[in-house]
Amino acid sequence: MGWRSSDNNKSSKTGDDINKMGILSFETAKIMSRLLCLYKSLSESDISNLKTEMKSGGVSYLNSKDEGFLLSLACAERLEDLDKAAAAVARLGHKCSDFGLNRFDLAYTDLKLGIIDFRKLGYGSKDIEKRVFKMEKLINATSGLYAALENLAELEVSERKMKQWKERKASGQLQKVNLDMFNQKIEQQRKQVRQFRENSLWNQTFDKSVGHMARIVCIIYARICVVFGPHIPILPSLSLRNMRSSQQKEILKFQPENCLIEPIREQIISRSGPIPTTSKQTLVRFYSRKSIFFLCEDEGFGADKLAKNNRVFHAAGPLTVGGAGLALCYANVITLVEKYSNPSESVDLNSRENLYQMLPGNLKKTVRSKLSKNLKCMDEDESLAEGWRDALKQIMEWLAPMAHNTINWQLERNLEKTKFDIKPSVLLLQTLHYSDKEKTEAAIADILVGLSCICKCENRQWSES
Repeated sequence: MGWRSSDNNKSSKTGDDINKMGILSFETAKIMSRLLCLYKSLSESDISNLKTEMKSGGVSYLNSKDEGFLLSLACAERLEDLDKAAAAVARLGHKCSDFGLNRFDLAYTDLKLGIIDFRKLGYGSKDIEKRVFKMEKLINATSGLYAALENLAELEVSERKMKQWKERKASGQLQKVNLDMFNQKIEQQRKQVRQFRENSLWNQTFDKSVGHMARIVCIIYARICVVFGPHIPILPSLSLRNMRSSQQKEILKFQPENCLIEPIREQIISRSGPIPTTSKQTLVRFYSRKSIFFLCEDEGFGADKLAKNNRVFHAAGPLTVGGAGLALCYANVITLVEKYSNPSESVDLNSRENLYQMLPGNLKKTVRSKLSKNLKCMDEDESLAEGWRDALKQIMEWLAPMAHNTINWQLERNLEKTKFDIKPSVLLLQTLHYSDKEKTEAAIADILVGLSCICKCENRQWSES
């Protein structure tokens, strides 16, 4: 394996070497990238963009028109992601010599109780931005090291095969194999690995790396309270000691509660428009600070564990697309319709049948009924196809972004184990997960019927089942 390549052949290590991250640098880089994703998602520009998207056609029509409700979902999802990242930091903190980092779980609990001094936790300050920039450099170097080690591992496998092949040949009968160029290439690769190790988290101590992450965790939590506090007054109050007056004015709006997320399991009156009011699991509850939520990292972000551990994910009721387990299926249908609506795209019978078979039974019935009526009308008035073309375009303008966000949300969770990306992630409220099932299915039926009518008008292969 590349991780154990021959350039790392020292048998003895100093005390500093023992405390260095080594192979755990890759896990640490992923945790760092997860934290920086959260950090960047709370910038003024990102929050402004989020509020703008809440008013977009797709979110407001399918999910909710209530900004407070949508912000509560965004806040809950960010807090849940932070809890998971903080648990990972606490686990790495057990390898630190510093007592505060060694018991970061206790420090995080104190933070959520509001008894931590926030004097030096200013989001966006020069000191913090320098720290973030340094973490980005470490993540990039560690990502480069990961790729370099993979390449080195492949080269070392080829090197062993070439040596074995050479040994089997009779030196006096066949031309001598020249390995000089290959040896030069593999030596350059080993040199690159050494350089990346020197500049990456591999060569950093646990105390230093965990210290960076622990501070960012605290800053993110404080920032969540500042950003969402004016809209969600039941977020925790923060310690006002030694805080700037401008921060105090924002914090004074908060109530002394701690934020926990859990699906409400009783019938409620929903403040959202399209969200059903009869759902047993619809909204997000924020518990008092008497009980501190701290999630074990082993429960993780992976898509295979979403059903068990992602409480925000389960806040969608059975009358929503996500609650019915159809979010990804409908997203794929919508993106295929978007693809097939391109006049240059050929739609053969197999493609049409595959798309049709993706639909659940009730939606197939709706599409057949609408399609039958509209195709008969088109036989009498061909100008209806132009109307369907305009209608399809208008619907896809607000429906397609929701579908793409749904797919991206799933991809981000599926690739969590390998990515080092620091770009802010998609929120569930931007996807089809919380969308009203009846309205979503009506929109999908319309775009399928519209596509069928357009294809018939353009003499592309698309006919009624």
